[in-house]
Amino acid sequence: MTKQVQQLDRVIIRFAGDSGDGMQLTGDRFTAETAQFGNDLSTLPNFPAEIRAPAGTLPGVSSFQLHFADHDILTPGDAPNVLVAMNPAALKANLGDLPRGADIIANTDEFTKRNLQKVGYAVSPLEDESLSEWRVHSVPLTSLTLKALEELEISKKDAERAKNMFALGLLSWLYHRPTEATVKFLETKFAKKPEIAKANVAAFRAGWNYGETTESFSVSYEIRPAKLASGVYRNISGNQALAYGLIAASVQSKLPLFLGSYPITPASDILHELSKHKRFGIRTFQAEDEIAGVAAALGAAFGGALGVTTTSGPGVTLKAETVGLAVTTELPLIVVDVQRAGPSTGMPTKTEQTDLLMALYGRNGESPVPVIAASTPSDCFDAAIEAARIALRYRTPVILLSDGYLANGSEPWRVPETADLPDLSVEFATEPNGEDGSYLPFKRDTETLARPWAVPGTPGLEHRIGGIEKADGTGNISYDPDNHDKMVRLRQAKIEGIDVPDLTVDDPDGDARVLVLGWGSTFGPIAAAVRRVRKTGGKVAQVHLRHLNPLPANTGDVLRSYDKVLLPEINLGQLALLLRARFLIDVISYNRVRGLPFKAEELAAVIQDVIDSE
Repeated sequence: MTKQVQQLDRVIIRFAGDSGDGMQLTGDRFTAETAQFGNDLSTLPNFPAEIRAPAGTLPGVSSFQLHFADHDILTPGDAPNVLVAMNPAALKANLGDLPRGADIIANTDEFTKRNLQKVGYAVSPLEDESLSEWRVHSVPLTSLTLKALEELEISKKDAERAKNMFALGLLSWLYHRPTEATVKFLETKFAKKPEIAKANVAAFRAGWNYGETTESFSVSYEIRPAKLASGVYRNISGNQALAYGLIAASVQSKLPLFLGSYPITPASDILHELSKHKRFGIRTFQAEDEIAGVAAALGAAFGGALGVTTTSGPGVTLKAETVGLAVTTELPLIVVDVQRAGPSTGMPTKTEQTDLLMALYGRNGESPVPVIAASTPSDCFDAAIEAARIALRYRTPVILLSDGYLANGSEPWRVPETADLPDLSVEFATEPNGEDGSYLPFKRDTETLARPWAVPGTPGLEHRIGGIEKADGTGNISYDPDNHDKMVRLRQAKIEGIDVPDLTVDDPDGDARVLVLGWGSTFGPIAAAVRRVRKTGGKVAQVHLRHLNPLPANTGDVLRSYDKVLLPEINLGQLALLLRARFLIDVISYNRVRGLPFKAEELAAVIQDVIDSE
């Protein structure tokens, strides 16, 4: 039987099951296949904080959403076209997101009476009319996997675990994904367990063959590769991109990179990734706690290295005192905050933008620091390089804000040419700089106000350093009121004088009266929403902030150029508060703190409401 092949321009797929069902691995492999094929893509992993949440329950559901297309896309998509539900809990937890007519591929083997009762189903939704609005494909994934592996010498438990690979094989057939890389991946991943490797490969191929031979799927789908600018591309997550950006900064500055870090979700992958790259002179130190991690990084900076520490919100609070020490000693230090939902432990695997005010002001005394924010997973690479540029040029700690959505999400990344990367070379002090032949550790550069950076042990450049206030120039301990006032203002002026590019507004016709402003990971949803509004004839401008301290010099002029400024944030209005205070502009806040990114459809409706209220 020849099956029909239908052309689509985009698809949104969500894999969902227990946190032990391997949904993240399944999604990662489908993403890798899609990237290899050449589609543009964006992903949204969503999983419980528990290592092994209760099986078959709603809190234990783990999902992975992938949006891929033959054109440029900006988000993982608002609602899936296809839901792969490995059990009743996965179906119930995700059904509310499915639009009418979407496909549901349900693992019927897990729709047992016990599993149904766990999530409140009196009868199976696969057997009544409750799913009539959707196209349901009932597939016994578990039993088909067991049947395919019955001749292999593995336990029934190990065989059942391979059902996610059966599902991956089925979806790979359904959407014409390349399969060779997944087979090689499985053989490599389980190289020390050849029978497990053989089982997973067999399950994957059985899923593909099932799609080819069953009458349950009479149509398969093709999504052509996207037309991207020429170059070498790879699929990359935000944490990977940030790690690579730090490595590039180390190479371009000719400084050894030292990472002092304590594992914390969702920042730990940066530590894991950097630990793989010792050949670049990268040193990673897994400290006993957050305080030790940042203190070691600052010590490395004092010693002449590019010092970095990575964490999330709870860790930033613990690092605050040492960041203040970096402010007063005026040493370069990069503090990466991969934000998560809080307060306290909060929801470790969910995303928010709630650390902005803490990044700006969460230290004792007047201790200003530059703050920048990445906007997409691949942009984390460029943001890391920019953080290093500022830290090294201006001798200051820099806080780089990412978040869980960027850290775990992925997209195609065009690998830059090394010749196009900025020169971050640093000149250490090697000679005395005082008129009397002495060394003045706080004699400032007239352009940047940065102090000299002398590697400890340099003959003739011995100097005192510490947390107590210093005399201007000499760095000697000083309690003089006028000197303290001067030093506070100098440190502030240094940050305010950092060279950052002006804002560039996206306003195609130049006649929009409403401006949508964003920062951080809201870029994709805002840009997608703006596209939707423009397609329906709406006039709207968009601008996005990378530098949050100092703000671009033209920020006030840009905001005042529009009748209304809408600012969506995944917090309760932190940046809006600052902009209202500084520029006396009545910024319109739109805020959600659900642990999830905005949806483009949601923001498009909000933008249209603001336009209509003109």
